[in-house]
Amino acid sequence: MVFQDCVELVDPAKRTARVVGRLPVPLDGAAAGVLGGTAYLAGGRTARGATRAVYAFQPGKASFLRAGSLRVPTANAGAGVSDGRLWIVGGETSSGQPIADVQMVVPNPGFGRAGDPGAGSPFAGDKLLIADRGSDRLLLLDDRDKVVWRYPSPGRAAPPGGFYFPDDAFFIRHGSAIVSNQEDNDTIVEIAYPSGRISFHYGHPRTPGSGPGYLNTPDDAYLLGNGEMTVADPGNCRVVIIDPRTKRVVHQIGTPGRCLHDPPTALGSPNGDTPLKDGNLLISEINGSWIDELTPSGRRVWAVHLPIGYPSDPQQLGPDRYLVADYEHPGGIVEFNRRGRIEYRYQPTSGPGELDHPSLVEQLPSGVFMANDDYNDRMVAIDPATKALVWQYGVDGQPGTTPGLLNTPDGFDLLAPGGKTPTHPTTG
Repeated sequence: MVFQDCVELVDPAKRTARVVGRLPVPLDGAAAGVLGGTAYLAGGRTARGATRAVYAFQPGKASFLRAGSLRVPTANAGAGVSDGRLWIVGGETSSGQPIADVQMVVPNPGFGRAGDPGAGSPFAGDKLLIADRGSDRLLLLDDRDKVVWRYPSPGRAAPPGGFYFPDDAFFIRHGSAIVSNQEDNDTIVEIAYPSGRISFHYGHPRTPGSGPGYLNTPDDAYLLGNGEMTVADPGNCRVVIIDPRTKRVVHQIGTPGRCLHDPPTALGSPNGDTPLKDGNLLISEINGSWIDELTPSGRRVWAVHLPIGYPSDPQQLGPDRYLVADYEHPGGIVEFNRRGRIEYRYQPTSGPGELDHPSLVEQLPSGVFMANDDYNDRMVAIDPATKALVWQYGVDGQPGTTPGLLNTPDGFDLLAPGGKTPTHPTTG
C-alpha cells in the first residue's frame, strides 16, 4: 500500500488538478467533509495503522492543521454532513475488522489560542478534571480526550457515605489532591491524587443540617492559602470557612433561614464563593441575582445586581472584569464589571452552540471559554471572539458512562504540568 501526503484541488469543469497543500503524515482511507468553507479529514490509515486524527484545511493555507481527535481510530469510514457537524460512520480497524461506531466531529475553527485555527486542543499540554455529577464520578482527560484517571476507581474504598452527586471539583496542594463537594450528599471531601485516598471529610451523608458539622447542598469548596477551606452552603443561605484540622467553622457569612441579600448577616442562597488573589471571596447569590465581593469576615467590598436569571460560580478575569454562567435554558456566558455593566454575552437560542443550564465557565490560558453544559451532557469550549463552538466532549442529550459520554457534568478544573492550576493559581 502506498500512502500519499499531497492535497490536490480538482476542477471538474476544467478537468484539471493541482497540488495545493500537504498532509502532516502520509494517509490513506480518510473520511472527508466540508463545513463552512473548511475541509475536514477524519481518521484514515497511516503506515502505523488506523488513526484518530482530524485535520482541517482552509483555502489559502499551505497545509492541513490538526483540529481534534476521533474517539475510535478508524479507516475507510463513511462521512456525512448534518446540522453543522461531520458524522463519521463505521469504518475498520488497523487489522481490517469492521467498526459499528458513529462518531461526531464538531467544527473546530478556533482550536488552541482563541482565533488561531487548528492549533490543537484548547487545553494543550494540560489535563481537564470533570465532575460528572449524574454518574457519581470524577474524570481526568488528557489533551487527546483520553480518560487517564477516574474516581472512584476499582478496588478503592469510597468515602464515608459513598461518593454521590459531585457538583464541583478543584485541584489543591499543587495538584496532589482534589477537593470536591457532593451536593445531594451534603458533604465535601479531599481526595489525594492520584492515589484516591480520602484525607478529609466534612458533613453528614444525605443528612442536611445547619448545626456544627452539617451542610445543606454544599457547592464550590476551595482550599485557601492559609490552609482553611471555604464552601458555599446554599441550603443554609451561608458561606462557611472551615479549619480542616479541627473541622470547626472559623467564619460564617449569612444566617440559616435568612435567604436574602443583606451581607454579612444574610445571603440569598449563595452557590459560588470563589477566592480572589487578595484573600476576598467572589460570591454569587441565586436569590436576586447578586454578585458580591466580601472579605472572609463578610464585609462588603462591592455588590451588583445582574440582569440574568441564575448566576452561577463567578470568576475574576481582570482588575474590573468578571465572568459568570447563567444557569438557565438557553444558558449564557456573561462578562461584567463592578458597576453591573454587561461587557459580553454569549447566549444563542438555537443550534449546536445553545447551552442548557451551564453552571461553571472559566477562561483557559488558550483564550477560549470552557463551560460545563450540564443538561446537554457535555463539556464545550467557545471562542469568545467568533462565538464558535471549538471543542466538545460528550454527545448532546445522550448521558452515559462509556468513553466519550458524560451525564450532567457540573464542574471542572485544569491541571497544568508541575501541579499548576492556571484558572485559580492562588488556591491550587
